Amino acid sequence: MAPLTSSTRELFVEAVGAVLETWPVLQIAVDNGFGGAHSQQKANWMVDVLQQYFNDNVDLQQNEVEDFISDLMNNEFDTMVEDGSLPQVAQKVCVMYQQCQQGKLTEVRDQVSELALKKIAGRAKVTPADDDDEKREVEEAMECDVVGEGPSVISAAAMVKPPPQATSNEEEDDGWTVVCRKK
Repeated sequence: MAPLTSSTRELFVEAVGAVLETWPVLQIAVDNGFGGAHSQQKANWMVDVLQQYFNDNVDLQQNEVEDFISDLMNNEFDTMVEDGSLPQVAQKVCVMYQQCQQGKLTEVRDQVSELALKKIAGRAKVTPADDDDEKREVEEAMECDVVGEGPSVISAAAMVKPPPQATSNEEEDDGWTVVCRKK
């Protein structure tokens, strides 16, 4: 298919931004500074980079987009996405790109509007009931450290999908050993 026109490209950039802004993993990484002091700027940069990736490559498949986004999250936010949301994000972006190519701009605008409403509704629900609950959740997330060749780091993946409880040392599929404290 033909590359996007400038007006269609602007709509696609808006669509990518809407998808990424409503992706909980990225928002957790930004809110908690996993990308350093400039986490929000990195999230904004990801929108442009992802749009450029589609612009530079022909006939991208969903798995290629998943791998690209996964690499961005790992490299920029030190976060491995393991909560199952990555295929959904890649699929949304791929579908919106195809719709932009096919001239289905009304459908894309409608989806962007839905995502904007979801973002507003999602942000309203994220307020913690009380500070003690929030502290307890952070402490529980920090109880299990991943041990490997480098220093132990808690990433958004650990906060989004906690690792299964190990009785002592447990060998992971990728060769890492998970060591958990006993309560």
